[in-house]
Amino acid sequence: MAILLIIFLPFNSNAQSDIDFNGYIKDLGMYYHPVDPVPVSDDKALDYLILNQIHNRLNFRWFASSELTFALEARNRIFFGQMIREFPDYESFINQDNGYLDLGLILISQDSWFMHTMLDRAWMDYTSGKWQVRLGRQRINWGTNLVWNPNDVFNTFSYFDFDYEERPGTDGIRIQYYTGVTSSAELVYKVGHNNDETAIAGMYRFLKASYDIQFMGGWVGKDYVLGGGWSGDIKGGAFRGEATWFRPRDKNDAGNFESFVASISGDYTFKNSLYVHVATLYNSHGTTGDAGGRSFFAPDISAKMLSLGRYQLFAQTSYPITPLFTGNISAMLNPSDGSSFIGPSLTYSIGNNWELMLNGQLFFGRSSTEYGDYGQAVYGRIKWSF
Repeated sequence: MAILLIIFLPFNSNAQSDIDFNGYIKDLGMYYHPVDPVPVSDDKALDYLILNQIHNRLNFRWFASSELTFALEARNRIFFGQMIREFPDYESFINQDNGYLDLGLILISQDSWFMHTMLDRAWMDYTSGKWQVRLGRQRINWGTNLVWNPNDVFNTFSYFDFDYEERPGTDGIRIQYYTGVTSSAELVYKVGHNNDETAIAGMYRFLKASYDIQFMGGWVGKDYVLGGGWSGDIKGGAFRGEATWFRPRDKNDAGNFESFVASISGDYTFKNSLYVHVATLYNSHGTTGDAGGRSFFAPDISAKMLSLGRYQLFAQTSYPITPLFTGNISAMLNPSDGSSFIGPSLTYSIGNNWELMLNGQLFFGRSSTEYGDYGQAVYGRIKWSF
């Protein structure tokens, strides 16, 4: 697999009309300043950490017929720098695949760098009339909001993982039936190694009064789930919302809990191109005290625990300073423990296929609060798409 995937230069994508190929290459550098020095040995602690990664993505599509399509997509990354040298366990953290099949592989590992490849999409799609069936590793996005998605029970993602635009995938089968021009029903089965990793859930979508409305329910891991959402607009501004109720399948499981998670958001673009976005999150199982203790990048993040705090507030604004240069700033607040996040970013388009980005992730608050123990990080990225 690895020999086929590590291709850093594109070929002629027009060689065959039934084959599509695209991707990107980007370099991301990180400077991280923790709240407290990070101990790396009995007599050594670091005030900062540096990490760099070169990331190549390859996306293949083969349109075998008007009904049958095959897809294969891979992430190929080289990590190097001080963080790799001082924390060898970082390699194991990267090489985690939560799917039924382990499609990740460390190709080369040295003291201060390693190369990792992973297939995060590998599916076959069959479409005939009103029916569509997709089998394999795929993205199943049931969320309607842009930050927190309680309905996204299959492919939950963290807002802070900004460099993974494609989001994770699910190993399973998805069956969709289009009941009308603006309505559809679908059923998803996620294969797992045991009942606690397996999921089967359905969703029905329809259009009512210019709003896309959806209802979903099923069995997801250790929980029964029931939820719904909407997406529409008010006077030209987007208005979205979604909520999911999680009820443990086994009432005697002391480690599980019942939870209701809901999120509402709105965004609007003014005539001068100023963009404004606000959102709020409610998690019935979240605490109203200090909410620290879990990483935003934990591999087991779920729609059931999108935050540790009971309430979250979000605001964002962006503006194209010039047609090629855009400024953006976002912020989160846990109103219960007073901790906060601020994320400024600048993006510059060098050309049709080149982009520069400078991004900050700045966390503030007392120790043991939701955002108080993370410190600050600054990222610089250059990206070439082909």
